[in-house]
Amino acid sequence: MVTSKWNLEGMIALVTGSTKGIGLAIANEFIDLGARVFIVARDGFAVQKQVEQYRLNGYDSWGVQADVTKKEDRIHLFETVMKETGKLDVVVNNVGMNIRKKSVTYTEEEYLQIVNTNLHPAFDICKRSYELLKKSTSGALVNIVSTAGMTHVRTGAPYGMTKAALIQLTRNLAGEWASDGIRVNAVAPWYTRTPLVEKLLQDEAYLNNVLERTPLGRIAEPEEVASAAAFLCMPAASYITGECLVVDGGFMINGF
Repeated sequence: MVTSKWNLEGMIALVTGSTKGIGLAIANEFIDLGARVFIVARDGFAVQKQVEQYRLNGYDSWGVQADVTKKEDRIHLFETVMKETGKLDVVVNNVGMNIRKKSVTYTEEEYLQIVNTNLHPAFDICKRSYELLKKSTSGALVNIVSTAGMTHVRTGAPYGMTKAALIQLTRNLAGEWASDGIRVNAVAPWYTRTPLVEKLLQDEAYLNNVLERTPLGRIAEPEEVASAAAFLCMPAASYITGECLVVDGGFMINGF
């Protein structure tokens, strides 16, 4: 018997970076499970197109054009949420980027770009979400992190640093916010088939090396990461908080 604890029926969710890749897959999964979703991305045309498609299919959704690396855009985002709904049940911090190179070759500008994209906006969004999630009877926040925040992956030290910091932020907020009925978890994917890694995985030798270190022998699909994020927001996961759910095809058994 299927019960309501296995869906997101009636919940209001906000997903950053939700017009492509893992963010889009999460938005689609949430919609399919009954949530109403705020679509957030820098590309206003893509946001509008996605919201229109949802509405054509009978789903409820809102769109906000926002570059979450900019404080004024984050302010605008939450002003829009307050105007439209005044509450949130689910927030997913998904925006991120990487520059893959050896640590000693990063310029200060590159390092700051990674930190100011992956870490600072997520922390601010968590803070701005707090009062809205507190109004929910089932508030859930999910940070999309990475296996790079848990083990060495050859290059991209600043990226790994930011993801490790988000994992620790997840633990801290889970402890701080539990008494307010807010659960905070993270999802850590390994290589996932998205536009961000498409070019990298065209290198056959590198792809084969990745697959050799991955027991399931394949790259993840965005929908598989989305399912993990959705589960952590469901009533079925009501006793799970402060955890980092790894979606890696077994990669962490071997490392890189």
